[in-house]
Amino acid sequence: MPTDIFGGSIDSLSQMIAAIAALGTAAYGLVDASKFLRGGVSNAGFKHIRTKLKPFEPALTTIMGNAAWDTIYANWVNGVSTPDQKAAAKGLIRLGLTEGNAGQLAAIASLDPTVFQQTIGKVQQGGNLEPTDLNILGQFDAFVSAMLDAAYERADQQYRNSAKAWAVLVAVILAVIGGGILHTGVNDYLFSKEFGAAILIGLISTPLAPIAKDLASALTSAVQALQGKR
Repeated sequence: MPTDIFGGSIDSLSQMIAAIAALGTAAYGLVDASKFLRGGVSNAGFKHIRTKLKPFEPALTTIMGNAAWDTIYANWVNGVSTPDQKAAAKGLIRLGLTEGNAGQLAAIASLDPTVFQQTIGKVQQGGNLEPTDLNILGQFDAFVSAMLDAAYERADQQYRNSAKAWAVLVAVILAVIGGGILHTGVNDYLFSKEFGAAILIGLISTPLAPIAKDLASALTSAVQALQGKR
C-alpha cells in the first residue's frame, strides 16, 4: 500500500512532480521552436559577440562585404559548438588581415604597428618569417583568442539566461490557461487559489524539469528507508 505523504500517496506525489516537469519541458520546447522566427531566442547573446569583435571590423569587412559577419551569425544561431565557432571567427579575422589594415589591428592589440604591418606583408607575399615575426603573430593570436573567449562566454551566458526566462514565462502562461480550462468563470478563477497555484506551478516547472526524475527517485528511496525503520 502506498505511503501517505502531505495528504496523498507517494505515487501520486511522484506523478505530480512528473506532470509539473513535463510542463517545464514543453515550455522549453516551445521556446526552442521560436528559432524558426529569424533565430528566435538564439539571437540572445549575439550582441556581445558583435561588440567584442567590432575592433576587428577592418579585417572582417575585407571578406566579400558582410560575408564574415553572416558566417559568424549563422554559426551562432545554428548552435555550432563554441570551440568551432571561435576557431571559425579567428580564421576569418586572420583571413581578412592585410598589410593595409594591419596597422589598425596592431593598435588595438597593443603591438608595434610598423613591425606587425611588415610581418603581415611577408605573410601575404610568402616571405620567410623571422623569430620576431612569429613572436608578434603569436601575440596577436593570443589577443584574438582572449577577445573571443570573453565574447562567447558572455554571449552563451546571456543565451542560457534568456532561454530560461522565456521558458518560465511560457510555462506560467500554459499553467494559467490549463487551470482556466478546468475552472468555470473567468473572474472567479482570477481570484481563486487555483489561479495562484497555476502561477506557482508554472514558476517551478522549468527549474524542476531537469531534476524531476532524480527528485522522484530520491523521494521514493527516502520513504522506503523510513518504512524500513518502522
